[in-house]
Amino acid sequence: MIPRGAAVGRQQPRLAGVTRGIAPVLVLLSAGCTDLSRLPPGADVGPQPTLTEPTRTLLPTVNIAPASPWPDGQTPRPADGMQVNAYATGLDHPRWLHVLPNGDVLVAETNAPERPARGNSLRGWIMTKFMALAGAGVPSANRITLLRDADGDGRAELRTTFLEDQNSPFGMALVGDRFYVANTDAVLEFAYHPGQTRIEGTGRRLSELPGGPLNHHWTKSLIAGPDGSKLYATVGSNSNVAENGMEQEEGRAAIWEIDRASGEKRLYATGLRNPNGMAWTPAPAGSGGTPTLWTVVNERDGIGSDLVPDYLTSVRDGGFYGWPFSWFGQHVDRRVEPQRPERVARAIAPDYALGAHVAALGLVAARVGGPLTQALAPVRGASAPGAGGATAGEAQVAPVQGMFVGLHGSWNRRPHSGYKVVYVPFDGGKPQGMPVDVLTGFLSPEGKAWGRPVGVAIDGRSALLVADDVGNVVWRVCVR
Repeated sequence: MIPRGAAVGRQQPRLAGVTRGIAPVLVLLSAGCTDLSRLPPGADVGPQPTLTEPTRTLLPTVNIAPASPWPDGQTPRPADGMQVNAYATGLDHPRWLHVLPNGDVLVAETNAPERPARGNSLRGWIMTKFMALAGAGVPSANRITLLRDADGDGRAELRTTFLEDQNSPFGMALVGDRFYVANTDAVLEFAYHPGQTRIEGTGRRLSELPGGPLNHHWTKSLIAGPDGSKLYATVGSNSNVAENGMEQEEGRAAIWEIDRASGEKRLYATGLRNPNGMAWTPAPAGSGGTPTLWTVVNERDGIGSDLVPDYLTSVRDGGFYGWPFSWFGQHVDRRVEPQRPERVARAIAPDYALGAHVAALGLVAARVGGPLTQALAPVRGASAPGAGGATAGEAQVAPVQGMFVGLHGSWNRRPHSGYKVVYVPFDGGKPQGMPVDVLTGFLSPEGKAWGRPVGVAIDGRSALLVADDVGNVVWRVCVR
């Protein structure tokens, strides 16, 4: 049970030792870095972003927002006409969300696994310290927790361990009576029945995913295909720009398609440095086509505060999106050796820039006529979607009005970027215009991170849920 008066964000990483250990490095990097964003706000966002020339500095840009507990009574700021409350507090690094058809909410309480090869380099050691300062240094709880709001007041009164003893679990999917979880090294399958509050047993190891001792980008997102016969899993790169060698990138920077019956898999799309959240949009009416998969991608670092924009893009079967040889289409990255002009020539430019270094992670489709999308961008004559979470294979993909995106926030840009949830409106099946801020206020006036948004989901009453892995909260946003 969750106490009604539980203080928000009381479980916080122990930062004192981390701060002492990294302080000399921070001073050195800050002194050696003069790179500042030169673009007006919003210029690196949208279908046609401004792309500057790469900037190289002697030392990388470092501008971490140190993790700090939410002050008592403080919450993020919702958009006008909306309200926010803590759906659940006192969680252990909640990263990802999945809503079941009965409205139960699953939360992956998780973090990076042990990565022994990461400490073999100075860069790896420094990155580990930086991430700890930013609130990402806690051990992984390795569990999925079920939250239930039975009385409909927008706060979960039931909390129970749904699945435990996993290996850095992240993405989740439900197809019929089978539940799937993407651990850092494999997709597992479990039997499930409606209303179940706990899963026992080890499950079936459906398909292996790239892991290993380095495992630079460890999160593996997961989504079921529209007819339920396939699963799609994201796998991030093992580096920034393949500096560890291309042999370390086998099967990475990609989305895999997994056959649900056999567990066999194939590369669906490649050249996506660190893809995370995924969502579907329907085929255009009367086109006879198939639904389109979308993802958000974290792009590369080290060439300036204004490059490279993280992005939202449709994903083509067999498509190549440039990494590591080029960025945002066919802009060549001269740091990568050997160069591969034949690969660059077929690199697909993404659909929509979300801004440089915003760390786009969470993604959920906003269906036409939902109360939140009506408040953000009204659509006349649209009917509200039905309540309940999504399960694949039950119906065609519903029409989409836009996408909600969780921007985890930068650590290597001046000034900070991200640290909010935005709504990207769609028109004609494509993202258009500028994003709308839905939930902000995760940074303190002094530049500390009270929270960092990660996974996003729509609950059974059409409200937006946001996992905050620094505040250890799941926030709920609804129309006032």
